[in-house]
Amino acid sequence: MASDRGARFVTGSIPAHVLRMTGAAAFGLMAIFLGELANVFFLSMLGDVEIIAAVGYASTILFLLLSVGIGTAIAASALVAPSIGAGNLARAKSLSTSTHVYSVLFAAVSGIVVWVYVPELIRLIGAEGRTHALATSYLRILIPFMTLMSLGMCASAVLRSQGDARRSMNVTLVGAFVNVALDPLFIFTFGLGIQGAAWATNISRIAVAGFGIYWLIREHDLLARPRLKDVLDDAGTILRFAVPATLTNLATPIANAYVTYAIASHGTAAVAAWALIGRIAPVAFGSIFALSGAVGPVLGQNLGARQWSRVREAFDVSILTAIGFTAIAWVALSLAVDPLIAVFRATGETAAILRTYCIYLSPMFAFLGILFVANAALNALGHPHWPTVLNWARATLGTIPVVTIGGMFWGPTGVIGANLAGASVFALLGAWLCRRLIAGKAQKEADRRS
Repeated sequence: MASDRGARFVTGSIPAHVLRMTGAAAFGLMAIFLGELANVFFLSMLGDVEIIAAVGYASTILFLLLSVGIGTAIAASALVAPSIGAGNLARAKSLSTSTHVYSVLFAAVSGIVVWVYVPELIRLIGAEGRTHALATSYLRILIPFMTLMSLGMCASAVLRSQGDARRSMNVTLVGAFVNVALDPLFIFTFGLGIQGAAWATNISRIAVAGFGIYWLIREHDLLARPRLKDVLDDAGTILRFAVPATLTNLATPIANAYVTYAIASHGTAAVAAWALIGRIAPVAFGSIFALSGAVGPVLGQNLGARQWSRVREAFDVSILTAIGFTAIAWVALSLAVDPLIAVFRATGETAAILRTYCIYLSPMFAFLGILFVANAALNALGHPHWPTVLNWARATLGTIPVVTIGGMFWGPTGVIGANLAGASVFALLGAWLCRRLIAGKAQKEADRRS
């Protein structure tokens, strides 16, 4: 058992903490996304555009289930980090155990419902014919293993809450390595095609859950044998964060489902481009996705220690980091667009859409980065309802009308650009709200002490 179990973020340089946590988390996340990208790369070697389109449709549905796991992981981080910051390690261990139980329960229930209605859901977002059949078979292999993915995400979140960026990163690295190693074996050697990619992913999820749980128990003593009384007693506290966090994260796949539906009206080539973007963007902007998970523990531990100046500094540094990382990713995508088109054998309209995204549309990801940071900060500050409001406003008002208009005037690239631009208002509103809440809480603390 590790001896260093205390709060790591209540002292030392805030920018260093944010960058270290983000760097480790980004490396791990990008490994996962590279694993997903490898799926598409190996499948693209089959020369079947309908398989790539099927993966695009399936990814939209999987994102729905993934959001449930992310919601529980956010709850784990929002609850465990402040307990560690306050020095209450016994409470941190109890909350960690309970959130892991609920992560499995929520993933299992949602997975059963989605598994039953997979054909209808795939058809609802525009899949037809052979593409519909391929997406359905792919999903029905993957969905039963989503409980393990949820468990692994929760373990990784608690490792980050403790400040163990390296092992949190390694959890995802193990999964990505297994996925990439097994993809060619299952797809080509065994001749399983898209179903082989699904089985390779499932085995990687077993590895993610296993290593995450092992390190929590062995290195940090932050996971115990669940006791029914403790799990039930923690239900209210966990649900207070997990339900709004899950609803918050469901907003993005719902918005993506509408975007997929809007793009589907422009043909299979457009959907294939959207599927490629869905794999490329997370790799390019992995640091942005990682930032939202990395800043929570830094904010949470300092919140638990009542160090409001450090909370404010951590938020400001995170916003600037999101903008800086977006600029770096934009330059990289602009330079790499031709190799990407060649690697994925994209032609015609698919290649044109991909080129437009990389060169002209990707800078707008900065707005999503700001919104992600605001979500993490609002959860850490104990206001999980505000991310729900902001994200659902973005998924409805910031998506449906603007995406519809964008598609009418500029086709599939208009759909994708409008989807990114629609986040701007709600991202800036979220940042303003966070600054106001931090200032208000700091003032109350100052008044209490005076």
